[in-house]
Amino acid sequence: MPRKEILDALSRYTDPFRVTDGKGFRLKDFDPGDTLGLKMDKEEAVELLQRGSEWLAMEQDILYAQDSWSLLLVFQAMDAAGKDGTIKHVMSRVNPQGCDVFSFKQPSSEELAHDFLWRYSRKVPRRGHIGIFNRSYYEEVLVVRVHQALLSAQKIPPTLIGKKVWDERLDDIDRFEEYLSRQGVIILKFYLNLSYKEQKKRFMDRLDKPNKNWKFSASDVRERRYWNDYMQAYEAAIRGTATPAAPWFVVPADNKWFTRLVVAAAIVETLEKLDLAYPKVTSEQKKDLAAAREELKAES
Repeated sequence: MPRKEILDALSRYTDPFRVTDGKGFRLKDFDPGDTLGLKMDKEEAVELLQRGSEWLAMEQDILYAQDSWSLLLVFQAMDAAGKDGTIKHVMSRVNPQGCDVFSFKQPSSEELAHDFLWRYSRKVPRRGHIGIFNRSYYEEVLVVRVHQALLSAQKIPPTLIGKKVWDERLDDIDRFEEYLSRQGVIILKFYLNLSYKEQKKRFMDRLDKPNKNWKFSASDVRERRYWNDYMQAYEAAIRGTATPAAPWFVVPADNKWFTRLVVAAAIVETLEKLDLAYPKVTSEQKKDLAAAREELKAES
């Protein structure tokens, strides 16, 4: 398939959910149950995702060999939206040697002693690598915004915490991402858009099935009480940081097969647009290769 046709095919799954300008963004304009009218059985979805994962693995191999660009994938979502499963299935064929996954939990005392971006900036992927943030620095304008008592643990001088602290943090994140993009870090941010109704269904499934009990925590239900506060925080975060250089994808998450399809398409499309190529061998390297060939052929 010609390259333009490939990109056109991928854009069908990505364009409806890509946000590159946050002005006027409203979360309610995006349907968590959207599948673009597609209907697939489980086998069809698995096969299509497998093809996408194989394609991604091929692109990653060139990215690693070229050793110039790097790719940062940021995943944010409410509990039970399927972040772990999406990462697992979409990245299943990727070479672990060139991919690092970081899941940011409650900050340590050392991390709290630094600025709020410190622990995340240390994990930005090196050139040629893919870095995955399973939750990220956006937690600093999401969970910390919803539970503002957490802000006091960050030891920030009280005079620096005013009414505009959240706008200031979003500005800081925006500039941080702009800086990274100028250094060759490609940033894709995925908000897995789960509905309130579907989250309850998945929580009940975890409670009803013994082999899924381990996934459930009482804190999940406590956080669900703040659903509207989180939706407002997510809307503000996307509105304040969606740019062409670091777009958000508001991915429907009520149907897991479609979530994974959109995420895979967005990643493959982005790498394909870089027009990656394996490094060219210089004339000196060709001479070395020829000499090595002759030496090996001369062995008894």
